[in-house]
Amino acid sequence: MTMLDTDRALVQAATAVAKLRCRSDNHTVAAAARTADGRVFTGVNVYHFTGGPCAEVVAIGAAATQGVGELEAIVAVGDRGRGVIPPCGRCRQVLLDYFPSIKVILGPMDALRPVPVRELLPETYVWADQQLDPSAIVRTGQWPMPTVPSSRPASED
Repeated sequence: MTMLDTDRALVQAATAVAKLRCRSDNHTVAAAARTADGRVFTGVNVYHFTGGPCAEVVAIGAAATQGVGELEAIVAVGDRGRGVIPPCGRCRQVLLDYFPSIKVILGPMDALRPVPVRELLPETYVWADQQLDPSAIVRTGQWPMPTVPSSRPASED
């Protein structure tokens, strides 16, 4: 896919936030996400030894606070001139689950390209596909037991 001017502007927005706000070990990555109508939302990671949200997740949250339900592109940029960085595995999964058609901008600065998030997670786990059908729950409120071929009920032991 080819980079659009709006994609370049998104990289510039994330780069500006990284330069302005990523000045400590607590905030080392900035992200910028764009809606179809051109609104841009930014965020920075929040490092903590217990784990903290990545910049992409913070940008998603910033968009959600403004009522945004769909994002079309996202990019993350490292501090200290590290340039565009790819999303971690957790962020890839979050992006796919919330925005299955989002494009992630990747690559070196001289060869950036938007990539569909699905290409970043081949044969991925799709959370929505793995949810139990509510009608499968027995009226007793218990989850159905899986059936294993050649097994016998535990009560026969």
